[in-house]
Amino acid sequence: MAPDHQDSTQDTLSTDVLVVGAGPAGLMLACELRLGGAEVLVLDQRPGPTTESRASTLHARTMEILGARGLLAELGTPPCEPRGHFGGIGLDLTLPSSHPGQWKVPQQRTEELLQARAVALGADVRRRHQLVALTEVPDRVTVECLGPAGPVRVTARFLVGCDGEDSTVRRLTGADFPGRDAERELLRADVSGVDTPDRRFQRLANGLAIAATRGEVTRVMVHEFGTPARQRSGAPEFAEVVDAWQRVTGEDISHGVPLWINAFGDANRQLARYRHGRILFAGDAAHQQMPSGGQALNLGVQDSFNLGWKLAAEIRGDAPDGLLDSYHAERHAVGADVLANIRAQTRLLLGGPEIEPVRAVLTELIAVEEVRAHLAGMISGLSVRYDVGGTDGHPLLGRRLPPVELVRTGDGRGDDDGATTATTELLATGRGLLLDLGAGAERIAEPWADRVVGVSARTSVPGGPLRTGEALLVRPDGHVAWAGPATDAYGLRIALHRWFGEPARTSPRTPAAHHSTKTAAVR
Repeated sequence: MAPDHQDSTQDTLSTDVLVVGAGPAGLMLACELRLGGAEVLVLDQRPGPTTESRASTLHARTMEILGARGLLAELGTPPCEPRGHFGGIGLDLTLPSSHPGQWKVPQQRTEELLQARAVALGADVRRRHQLVALTEVPDRVTVECLGPAGPVRVTARFLVGCDGEDSTVRRLTGADFPGRDAERELLRADVSGVDTPDRRFQRLANGLAIAATRGEVTRVMVHEFGTPARQRSGAPEFAEVVDAWQRVTGEDISHGVPLWINAFGDANRQLARYRHGRILFAGDAAHQQMPSGGQALNLGVQDSFNLGWKLAAEIRGDAPDGLLDSYHAERHAVGADVLANIRAQTRLLLGGPEIEPVRAVLTELIAVEEVRAHLAGMISGLSVRYDVGGTDGHPLLGRRLPPVELVRTGDGRGDDDGATTATTELLATGRGLLLDLGAGAERIAEPWADRVVGVSARTSVPGGPLRTGEALLVRPDGHVAWAGPATDAYGLRIALHRWFGEPARTSPRTPAAHHSTKTAAVR
């Protein structure tokens, strides 16, 4: 509900898209919207990127996404651990990818990286702004905020809630958020000055203990079997962690210095709908789960990667019918799968002795390569396949374009003829891609040249996942929307219309990028 009156001193702003929440999902979305040419305002009540020691894992698909947008050079080379887990049972996450395994990047660094890129692209990021009210009318959403200088009113064509599992946007919208509350919880603390052996999901007689030391800081996590989750208004006291650790492991860590403490439960909820008119949701605002295996942050970034180009097309006015609604259809299904695997992992992790027979069977099954690859694909995000239409059964249809080395080809007059590249590099503009592998189909996409880049190339290593003599239409989020020979020009045009709308009246040979070069400061 909106306030009854407007303060005469109130600051008033307008934008195409208001993103509430400057975590990884919100900042990734801001980057994608700016690439697509939309004006973006990001509001967050925190003073800056998180300083808490939260999520620290980027999975293979997220690393591929960052690579596709040219962000990996700025990230550097973080530590990579090829071995992850499923419910505490060791799992090799290695799959065909440019970045297999799990990469250890503190959430603070991820937020700093994405914020810098969003601002460089022209997003307006404003800190210390607390959302207090919102109202939606047919053509816009208006919100009321409290900023550091007083009340702020913002009018936007669309609003996206990326403000976490306790989402204010979700509460003010009254969105249906079915699921179940937490039944069990883990206590977690970063502690200096303790000397405890590393424990990787060690199940002891009384509970689960995890410990990992990096530098002079040890992260401990503990759960006592049978202990229910507590209703908490704040972080636990260090004494509670000390006592639980003592009862489970027999070790005394009371002499340590706590640097950060929190508790997290196994609540499992998902929005019934990711879109409510002009209000959409992404990241933890759309789904709540126990942070098992680092999937929550990655799921949120991948939500935004799916949504950004679709919402930008809606803003530009060239989105085909149903494009924006496909965000819910695609990502709700992925989120439901992730929440289901996390529910299973929760039972395996936090169940008492009665769960041991199930753990023993699963340990045997993971030794089977097909089972290992299935679980690894689910956790890493590499196995996601969207229903993009088409009935030819092409193995890449709906899947992400695999990272492959290419040699560019053409009519012999281009400066880049013969140059080597990678499939991920061809997605850097944020536009679609028609990758022609000798099919002679590149010209078919010319009427969409403002939204689709045509590239002729051949694979540098024969026998890979890409087939010589065919073409692939790839969406801006890297998923293959159509695949086939140039003789299927009709099918390609249908796919171009379905995902990129009506062709432009003219076909510029070198279209300008969607985003402008202006920059906006963080406030």
